Amino acid sequence: MKIRLQVWRQEHARDAGRFETYEAPDVSPDMSFLELLDVVNERLVLEGREPIAFDHDCREGICGACSVVIDGRPHGPRERTTACQLHMRSFPDGAEITLEPWRASAFPVVKDLIVDRSAFDRIIAAGGFVSAPTGSAPDGNALPIEKENADLAMDAAACIGCGACVAACPNASAMLFTAAKASQLALLPQGQPERWRRATAMVARMDQEGFGSCTNHGECMAACPKGISIDHIARLNRDWIHASLRAGRRTATSGDSAGG
Repeated sequence: MKIRLQVWRQEHARDAGRFETYEAPDVSPDMSFLELLDVVNERLVLEGREPIAFDHDCREGICGACSVVIDGRPHGPRERTTACQLHMRSFPDGAEITLEPWRASAFPVVKDLIVDRSAFDRIIAAGGFVSAPTGSAPDGNALPIEKENADLAMDAAACIGCGACVAACPNASAMLFTAAKASQLALLPQGQPERWRRATAMVARMDQEGFGSCTNHGECMAACPKGISIDHIARLNRDWIHASLRAGRRTATSGDSAGG
């Protein structure tokens, strides 16, 4: 196969950036997309040129590090497939493919196709955890949990935090990510004591990081390599409203007591 790549090159966050063209004349259909980039980079190094910077780690579709927009779609044209698991047989011989980083102000470009996704870490740190001791794994298994809730929690926990939802959303919203991380705990007994504080804290941090608002386009779910449903966004919205009303009642009660 012969492939032509139009790759976004950018030295750092303040650099204007530009597209550069690279030829890959001997591509095996069985190569993964990241292996294609490896081959292109080997040639660039041999020519004494700067290789293309891109993120990767497990190359097994587990970690979500392979964050790249391929022909306008996060992770490429195949549904529920990360870029590292996308094979070149998905493209026709002679294809011209455009590669870009995630485009979101909350994900500043580090270099070329690499963006800083630490905003996700700060959303998790705001409340995506259980702070109370819950025992070991056997203790957790001893807790009775409805099958439906257990399945839904596992579906939410499948989120790998790649950021494809943000890259696909016209508003660069992180609601699907935030909702998945909150929902996986909201559905379990261990997550109930901190459920309302978690919802308000994670949403507040998401807004603080500069992500856009969710307007129900559904592009996030379509781009998610794990197929996480936007139903989790509805659950987070309900929890946030519930938490806000509870906080309002507490404030009103405190005001009445102080006034009396």
